[in-house]
Amino acid sequence: MKPNVVIVHELYPELLKTLEQQYNVVHFTRLNSDADRADFNAAMAEADAFLGSNVKFDEALIERSPRLKVIASVSVGVDAYPREALKARGIVLTNTPEVLTDATADTGFVLLMMAARRAGEMERKVRSGNWSTSLMSQDFGVDVTGKTLGIVGMGRIGQAVAKRGHFGFDMPVIFQNRSSKPEVEAALDARQVDLDTLFETADFIVVTAALSDETRGMIGRAQLERTREKTILINISRGPVVREQELIECLQEGVLYYAGLDVYEREPLDPSSPLIGLDNVVLLPHIGSSTVETRGAMCDLAADNLNRVLAGTSPLTPA
Repeated sequence: MKPNVVIVHELYPELLKTLEQQYNVVHFTRLNSDADRADFNAAMAEADAFLGSNVKFDEALIERSPRLKVIASVSVGVDAYPREALKARGIVLTNTPEVLTDATADTGFVLLMMAARRAGEMERKVRSGNWSTSLMSQDFGVDVTGKTLGIVGMGRIGQAVAKRGHFGFDMPVIFQNRSSKPEVEAALDARQVDLDTLFETADFIVVTAALSDETRGMIGRAQLERTREKTILINISRGPVVREQELIECLQEGVLYYAGLDVYEREPLDPSSPLIGLDNVVLLPHIGSSTVETRGAMCDLAADNLNRVLAGTSPLTPA
């Protein structure tokens, strides 16, 4: 008898077809309604495996899924899953690291460059018909080349951002990380510092730290008030790493010069958020890994993990 697999993700057709040949598949691209959620809960009661993302698991859902053997998350972060409850049940949790590193690092540099040159503001100026003369100094941005790049969280993505800055833009690199990284210091001529020193020193600060109890809310007014006159903050990690209300206040007050955000405390971002009305922030809708190639590779890796666990072997990338 084929195992039952519940999928909540948009898969490319060839992969979905392959999985449907191997398993009894219940497929949702998203859980968009109460009816979808009810159907999902019913399917999970019979599920041997789950593959997907953007679904918040809790202990109650785990308890209602007695046959569940594996959760193959199409993500790097696994903060949506109750790890202790999974461990107690012997349910394997996997994720998709590495394959999205470059795409996410590229997103960080998109935000960094847009914020530095105030590209969102300038694009709106053109579209609104307000570009009627040569730009004046009040419209100028800041240089990137040669400026100090600070990385909060020097994992795979942090290192990829640092490489882009160091080798592409001659940026001195400093970083904060919970463990020492002598190999990174040597490879990038980088310097490991504490969080306060990083905020006092860096011209551009890119947050790539994974969300955990330790990192939740680690950046707020106390850190932002240490920044220099034209410091720019970029967040491509998870929204709750930064205290959003304090960030908003610091942007409004000019305590922080500019920010670029791909993640938020709550997603999608509420249209009533004060962030929407601020000119000194670039806002993207969590596009970090959203390229055709990267999302395809993530789905392939998640499917490989699922296949291996259901076949009784170890996953490629256990979380």
